[in-house]
Amino acid sequence: MIISRKHRYIFFPIPKTGTHSVRQALRESMGEDDLEQVGLFVQKRFPFPEFADITHGHISAREIRPVLGDEVFDDYLKFTFVRNPFDRFVSYCAFMSRGTPHFETSPTAYMKHIIREMRPVNHLLYLPQYSFVVDAEGRLTTDFIGRNETMQASYDQLCQRLGIASRTLDKVNSSKHRPWQEYYDRDLIGWVSELYQKDLEMFDYRFE
Repeated sequence: MIISRKHRYIFFPIPKTGTHSVRQALRESMGEDDLEQVGLFVQKRFPFPEFADITHGHISAREIRPVLGDEVFDDYLKFTFVRNPFDRFVSYCAFMSRGTPHFETSPTAYMKHIIREMRPVNHLLYLPQYSFVVDAEGRLTTDFIGRNETMQASYDQLCQRLGIASRTLDKVNSSKHRPWQEYYDRDLIGWVSELYQKDLEMFDYRFE
C-alpha cells in the first residue's frame, strides 16, 4: 500500500494483479512524507503500531480507514488494479507450485487439487479481490479501478487523474505460463466461478 500525502491518494495493491510495476513507477513521484508498506523487493513499513506485525503490503480498506480517520480516507483518491479471476487463479497456482513440477506437468489437476482439497481460504494471495477494497457493508471504496489486462493504459489514465507524469511500466515479478484459458475444463470453470463470484460481478469479468 502507498499513502501519498503529497498527491493525496491511497493505492491498494491487490495480490496477484501485477502491481509491483505500478509501485515501482509511483515511487518516482513520492514525497518525503509519503508512506509505503511493502514486503517484496523493497522492505518498507508504515509507522502505525496497528500494522507492526504485518510483513506484506496488502492492507485492506477496512483495516486502513480507522487508522487514517474518515476525513483523510474520504478526501484522498483511492485506487487499485484488478485482474480476471480466472487468470489470477492460474497465476496463484503457478506461484504455489514453485520448486515442484506439479503445475508444469499436470496444471489442471493441480488447480483442482488446490480449490477442492487444499482450500487455502485464508491465504493472502487466494483471497477475493473485492475483499481488499470494500467497506464493512460490502460497498466499493475506490475512486479508480485499473485493469491488469490494460495495465499501461490504465496507469496512464490514473496519472492524468493524479496530475503526475506517466511512464512506460516495467515488467516486475511476472509469471510464465500459457494463455490462462488453456488450463480450464468445465468443472474448473464452475468451481472458480463460484469461488470468485463477487469479483466476477463487481469488476465485470467472465470466462472469455
